[in-house]
Order: sequence, then structure tokens, then C-alpha cells
Amino acid sequence: RQRWRSDGRALQKLPVHMGLVVTEEEPSYADMASLVVWCMAVGISYVSVYDHNGIFKRNNSRLMDEILKQQQELLGLDCSKYTVEFANQDKADQVLNCQSTLKVLSPEDGKADIVKAAQNFCQLVAQQQRTYTDLDVNVLDNLLSSTNGFPDPDLVLKFGPVDSTLGFLPWHIRLTEIVSLPSHLNISYEDFFSALHHYAACEQRWGK
Repeated sequence: RQRWRSDGRALQKLPVHMGLVVTEEEPSYADMASLVVWCMAVGISYVSVYDHNGIFKRNNSRLMDEILKQQQELLGLDCSKYTVEFANQDKADQVLNCQSTLKVLSPEDGKADIVKAAQNFCQLVAQQQRTYTDLDVNVLDNLLSSTNGFPDPDLVLKFGPVDSTLGFLPWHIRLTEIVSLPSHLNISYEDFFSALHHYAACEQRWGK
């Protein structure tokens, strides 16, 4: 536990929001739970879990059971206040405590959410509550429901052989650093921390 905390502090920069994107056909609940708990342990505030088939979201209780189990085993009493929220659901589920927030996303939280936001904006214009000239990045951000309260991802870990994020938050990752790893299956903490170290060392020019 002490090592994880010191690892997080030792990095030059730590992502505020990390996306964990699985492009493989057979997702592993245990391995994904390990990744989420490691994110919590090093001090990452927001975590998004995504697979292109929506398996984790459909079976979020199974994923949460695994996270809870590993949280107790790995972090013990070190944690307090861990809030878990599933995107596009009104109810937030409380699990064991740690200062991280998790969203479990599926493709409906990507392009479909942008379409819904555009429709909502058009309705506001039709109702004369907005004009078309009001539309800008901030307005659209506020209309998107899947990431309400979440900052844009700083870092995405993409697992699998597919050279694509397969619909993961297409609006939000325009400035995101993406690190590709061969698989999330049997991933080690060393692989995870190596990706964090890569992110900490990269120079982000923000389009300059």
C-alpha cells in the first residue's frame, strides 16, 4: 500500500481522469477490477471503464463485486469514500470508501450521447431558450449526460490488438494521451505503472 501511494507521488504528473478501454472480445472482470483498484491506490480521481460490446456496463454488479473484493484485499482499511456511478443511470451506488469516482461506459455513451445532446440543443432553439449562435464547446459539454461531472480523460489505456478506441467518448479525447497495451488479461502492476510513467514523461503540446 505504501508503495502505491509513493509511486503516485513520485510521478511528475498523474492523470486526473483515466480511461480503461478494452477492445478484446473476452473481458476479464478480475483484471479490470485490479486496474481500477490500482488507479485508486495511486491517487487517480476519475476512472472510466469501457468495452465496445457494453459487457461491463450490462454486468456492472459483477464488476463491482470484484472491485469490492480486491479493494478489501489490497487496500484494507486505507480507503474511505469510494463513489461509483454508472453512466446514464439516475442512481449512484455507494461501495467501499476511496477518493475515486468510477463510470462504466458503453458505446451508447459515445456517439449516441452526442446525437442526443444535439437534439436537446435543437429543442432549446425551437423553444427560443437558446439561439443557434450559442452553440460552443462548453455548451455541448454541458449537454452530454454520459460524462456529467467528469473532466475529459487525460490518459486512455487501450487494451487489445485493435488500433482504435472503438467509440470511447469521441468528443472528449481530442487532447487525450493514448497508450496501447497488448491485453488486459493477466496485466501486472508493473505494466500499469509503466504506462503511467510514459504519460508523466510525455510532452503535450495541445496542438501547438
